[in-house]
Amino acid sequence: MPRVTTMPEIIFETPRLIGRHLDGDDLDDMLLVYGDRDAMRWVGDGEALSRDEAARWIQITQDNYGRRGYGMIALILRESGEVIGFCGLVHPGGQLEAEIKYALKRSHWGMGIATEAARAMIDYGSQCHGLRHIIATTAPENVASHRVLLKAGMARGDLVVNDDGSTTQYFDWHAPAV
Repeated sequence: MPRVTTMPEIIFETPRLIGRHLDGDDLDDMLLVYGDRDAMRWVGDGEALSRDEAARWIQITQDNYGRRGYGMIALILRESGEVIGFCGLVHPGGQLEAEIKYALKRSHWGMGIATEAARAMIDYGSQCHGLRHIIATTAPENVASHRVLLKAGMARGDLVVNDDGSTTQYFDWHAPAV
Protein backbone atom coordinates (compact mmCIF):
# COMPACT_ATOMS: atom_id res chain seq x y z
CA MET A 1 0.00 0.00 0.00
CA PRO A 2 1.49 3.42 -0.92
CA ARG A 3 2.53 5.70 1.88
CA VAL A 4 0.39 8.85 2.18
CA THR A 5 2.39 12.03 2.77
CA THR A 6 2.16 15.69 1.95
CA MET A 7 3.60 16.02 -1.56
CA PRO A 8 6.65 18.28 -1.90
CA GLU A 9 7.00 20.41 -5.03
CA ILE A 10 6.31 18.54 -8.26
CA ILE A 11 9.06 19.12 -10.85
CA PHE A 12 7.65 17.22 -13.80
CA GLU A 13 5.04 14.70 -14.81
CA THR A 14 5.29 12.14 -17.60
CA PRO A 15 2.83 9.45 -18.66
CA ARG A 16 4.27 7.05 -16.04
CA LEU A 17 6.13 9.25 -13.57
CA ILE A 18 5.83 12.11 -11.16
CA GLY A 19 9.14 13.77 -10.30
CA ARG A 20 9.17 15.75 -7.06
CA HIS A 21 11.58 17.35 -4.63
CA LEU A 22 13.08 15.09 -1.98
CA ASP A 23 12.09 15.31 1.65
CA GLY A 24 13.11 13.51 4.84
CA ASP A 25 10.45 10.85 4.27
CA ASP A 26 12.41 9.63 1.23
CA LEU A 27 15.25 8.18 3.31
CA ASP A 28 14.01 4.57 3.36
CA ASP A 29 13.25 4.63 -0.38
CA MET A 30 16.67 6.13 -1.07
CA LEU A 31 18.29 3.28 0.82
CA LEU A 32 16.37 0.73 -1.29
CA VAL A 33 18.12 2.20 -4.35
CA TYR A 34 21.45 3.57 -3.12
CA GLY A 35 21.88 0.94 -0.42
CA ASP A 36 21.80 -1.86 -3.04
CA ARG A 37 25.43 -2.80 -3.72
CA ASP A 38 24.62 -4.41 -7.09
CA ALA A 39 22.65 -1.38 -8.26
CA MET A 40 25.45 0.94 -7.15
CA ARG A 41 28.25 -0.74 -9.10
CA TRP A 42 28.01 2.09 -11.68
CA VAL A 43 27.43 4.96 -9.24
CA GLY A 44 30.22 6.99 -7.65
CA ASP A 45 32.79 4.71 -6.05
CA GLY A 46 30.54 1.68 -6.53
CA GLU A 47 29.76 1.38 -2.81
CA ALA A 48 26.28 1.35 -1.30
CA LEU A 49 25.31 4.35 0.83
CA SER A 50 24.84 4.03 4.56
CA ARG A 51 21.74 5.47 6.26
CA ASP A 52 23.77 8.47 7.50
CA GLU A 53 25.22 9.11 4.02
CA ALA A 54 21.75 8.96 2.45
CA ALA A 55 20.36 11.38 5.05
CA ARG A 56 23.28 13.74 4.39
CA TRP A 57 22.62 13.50 0.65
CA ILE A 58 18.96 14.51 1.17
CA GLN A 59 20.13 17.54 3.16
CA ILE A 60 22.68 18.52 0.48
CA THR A 61 19.97 18.15 -2.17
CA GLN A 62 17.59 20.38 -0.22
CA ASP A 63 20.40 22.96 0.10
CA ASN A 64 20.89 22.76 -3.69
CA TYR A 65 17.21 23.59 -4.24
CA GLY A 66 17.85 26.86 -2.42
CA ARG A 67 21.20 27.57 -4.06
CA ARG A 68 20.54 26.51 -7.67
CA GLY A 69 16.80 25.86 -7.79
CA TYR A 70 17.35 22.20 -8.74
CA GLY A 71 18.97 18.98 -7.58
CA MET A 72 18.01 15.32 -7.22
CA ILE A 73 14.33 14.40 -7.14
CA ALA A 74 12.24 11.36 -6.28
CA LEU A 75 10.66 9.42 -9.15
CA ILE A 76 7.19 8.18 -8.28
CA LEU A 77 5.39 5.60 -10.36
CA ARG A 78 2.09 7.30 -11.17
CA GLU A 79 0.16 3.99 -11.24
CA SER A 80 1.06 2.92 -7.69
CA GLY A 81 2.47 5.98 -5.90
CA GLU A 82 5.68 4.03 -5.21
CA VAL A 83 9.04 5.82 -5.15
CA ILE A 84 11.02 3.78 -7.69
CA GLY A 85 14.16 5.85 -8.03
CA PHE A 86 15.85 9.21 -8.20
CA CYS A 87 16.98 11.56 -10.94
CA GLY A 88 18.42 15.04 -11.01
CA LEU A 89 20.80 17.69 -12.15
CA VAL A 90 23.87 18.11 -9.96
CA HIS A 91 27.29 19.78 -9.96
CA PRO A 92 29.60 17.19 -8.36
CA GLY A 93 32.68 18.70 -6.80
CA GLY A 94 31.45 22.15 -7.83
CA GLN A 95 31.87 21.48 -11.56
CA LEU A 96 30.43 24.20 -13.82
CA GLU A 97 28.28 21.99 -16.03
CA ALA A 98 25.00 20.57 -14.77
CA GLU A 99 25.25 16.77 -14.83
CA ILE A 100 22.28 14.45 -15.06
CA LYS A 101 22.22 11.51 -12.65
CA TYR A 102 19.66 8.77 -12.14
CA ALA A 103 19.23 5.47 -10.34
CA LEU A 104 16.26 3.14 -10.13
CA LYS A 105 15.26 0.15 -8.07
CA ARG A 106 16.48 -2.92 -9.95
CA SER A 107 12.88 -4.14 -10.26
CA HIS A 108 12.25 -1.19 -12.61
CA TRP A 109 15.27 -1.56 -14.89
CA GLY A 110 14.77 -2.26 -18.58
CA MET A 111 11.33 -0.61 -18.83
CA GLY A 112 12.36 2.71 -20.38
CA ILE A 113 11.73 4.56 -17.12
CA ALA A 114 15.28 5.95 -16.86
CA THR A 115 15.01 7.34 -20.40
CA GLU A 116 11.61 8.87 -19.63
CA ALA A 117 12.99 10.49 -16.47
CA ALA A 118 16.18 11.71 -18.17
CA ARG A 119 14.24 13.33 -21.04
CA ALA A 120 11.92 15.04 -18.57
CA MET A 121 14.87 16.24 -16.46
CA ILE A 122 16.66 17.69 -19.50
CA ASP A 123 13.45 19.50 -20.51
CA TYR A 124 13.01 20.78 -16.96
CA GLY A 125 16.60 22.05 -16.74
CA SER A 126 16.32 23.77 -20.10
CA GLN A 127 12.83 25.23 -19.79
CA CYS A 128 12.75 26.15 -16.10
CA HIS A 129 16.41 27.00 -15.43
CA GLY A 130 17.66 28.09 -18.84
CA LEU A 131 20.35 25.42 -18.99
CA ARG A 132 21.84 25.27 -22.49
CA HIS A 133 24.32 22.44 -21.85
CA ILE A 134 23.93 19.33 -19.69
CA ILE A 135 26.45 16.51 -19.37
CA ALA A 136 26.42 12.93 -18.16
CA THR A 137 29.28 10.63 -17.22
CA THR A 138 29.31 6.85 -17.17
CA ALA A 139 31.68 3.95 -16.94
CA PRO A 140 32.62 2.95 -20.50
CA GLU A 141 31.28 -0.57 -19.79
CA ASN A 142 27.84 0.67 -18.68
CA VAL A 143 26.18 0.08 -22.06
CA ALA A 144 22.64 0.19 -20.62
CA SER A 145 23.20 3.71 -19.34
CA HIS A 146 24.71 4.73 -22.68
CA ARG A 147 21.46 3.63 -24.39
CA VAL A 148 19.39 5.60 -21.86
CA LEU A 149 21.37 8.78 -22.47
CA LEU A 150 21.34 8.46 -26.25
CA LYS A 151 17.57 7.83 -26.28
CA ALA A 152 17.11 10.83 -23.96
CA GLY A 153 18.70 13.07 -26.62
CA MET A 154 22.29 13.26 -25.47
CA ALA A 155 25.28 12.74 -27.76
CA ARG A 156 28.25 10.53 -27.00
CA GLY A 157 31.23 12.70 -26.15
CA ASP A 158 34.84 12.03 -25.31
CA LEU A 159 36.25 9.04 -23.50
CA VAL A 160 38.44 10.66 -20.85
CA VAL A 161 41.35 9.08 -18.99
CA ASN A 162 41.17 10.01 -15.30
CA ASP A 163 44.13 10.75 -13.03
CA ASP A 164 43.95 7.23 -11.57
CA GLY A 165 44.13 5.63 -15.04
CA SER A 166 40.43 4.70 -15.18
CA THR A 167 38.26 6.05 -17.98
CA THR A 168 34.96 7.94 -18.07
CA GLN A 169 32.60 8.18 -21.02
CA TYR A 170 31.11 11.65 -21.43
CA PHE A 171 27.74 12.49 -22.98
CA ASP A 172 26.31 15.91 -23.54
CA TRP A 173 23.17 17.72 -24.57
CA HIS A 174 23.08 21.18 -26.08
CA ALA A 175 19.92 23.23 -26.39
CA PRO A 176 18.86 23.76 -29.98
CA ALA A 177 19.92 27.08 -31.47
CA VAL A 178 17.12 29.63 -31.43
